[in-house]
Amino acid sequence: MTIQSTPAATFESLDDLDAINKLYRERRWGDGLPIVPPTRERVARMLAGTRRKPDEVIATLPPGLGDATVERIAINAVMAGCDPEYLPVLIAATNAVAEAQFNIQGIEATTNSAAVWLVLNGPVVRQLGVNATFNCLGQGTWANATLGRAMRLILQNIGGALPGDMDRATQGQPGKYTFCCGENEAQSPWEPLHVERGFSCDTSTVTVVAAEGTLNMNTHSKEAGELLRVIAESMVHPTSNEYCHGGEPWLVFAPEHADILKAGGLSKREVKQRLWELTKMPASRLSVKEILRAQASRADEYGDIKSETLLSIARKPDDIWFIVAGGPGTHSVYVPCFGNSRAVTREIL
Repeated sequence: MTIQSTPAATFESLDDLDAINKLYRERRWGDGLPIVPPTRERVARMLAGTRRKPDEVIATLPPGLGDATVERIAINAVMAGCDPEYLPVLIAATNAVAEAQFNIQGIEATTNSAAVWLVLNGPVVRQLGVNATFNCLGQGTWANATLGRAMRLILQNIGGALPGDMDRATQGQPGKYTFCCGENEAQSPWEPLHVERGFSCDTSTVTVVAAEGTLNMNTHSKEAGELLRVIAESMVHPTSNEYCHGGEPWLVFAPEHADILKAGGLSKREVKQRLWELTKMPASRLSVKEILRAQASRADEYGDIKSETLLSIARKPDDIWFIVAGGPGTHSVYVPCFGNSRAVTREIL
């Protein structure tokens, strides 16, 4: 059963958290953590965060093909603990995940661990207090935690992606609870992500990414070429979906690492080009089954794939994306992705 079939009036002014959470556990409307009861009053306050009509359909969400109306998005935002001013972010993100190139049907129904990662850019990061610095992928910031959580509840309760039912993830990952951060634009030596993707610097945006997880990359290298080499070698792994399909890998560069690359004279485009070359991997490192999968998926690029064929992690350098985020330190993050998905960016209105 999905939350769209449950009126927000279920509890009116009732605020017995124990009883409400027990009911939500029984009906599988939560994510395993305590929820905020979506009473009429709370949903009305949430809806005040947008000028859109409550019954406007923002998207139809696979795999269950539920209609994500503004009100249903608001209900899940209340449950996650969001503030009303967060609602436009979730409306934009819901519209983004429904874009065909994002492939939410595949992401939500796969045995893969993929989770939806929200990356915020522009004035909204400061306005909502989204963390883009210390521990930006971890706990401790209300906006990051509740926005990412609300996105998951929307996909589950409106889209029908219940674990073990339509959501077939073998193990899943912690990012399926919440996965959200901002870009640390102030400490980036390059243009921010949303500008690279065609928006003005003063536009607020949300980008949705189909992330498999995170890999911490700790290196004290101070030389740009060496830094890129060790990062590239960290990205190469033969169990990767990205080599089978030609994916869209993402990185989160620490400001310190970004400064080293910039000081080495490298533009964003040059970083992507070098990583694309350095991450090529012989097909022989794949299992026999994965070579067959790569053959089926990438014959248009390589023709007949042989053991000595050098497979790229992405179909082209521009399919490698990165942001600058985090605080001081020598840690950057590799975010391997689903493979059959491309990120989508939407303006937050």
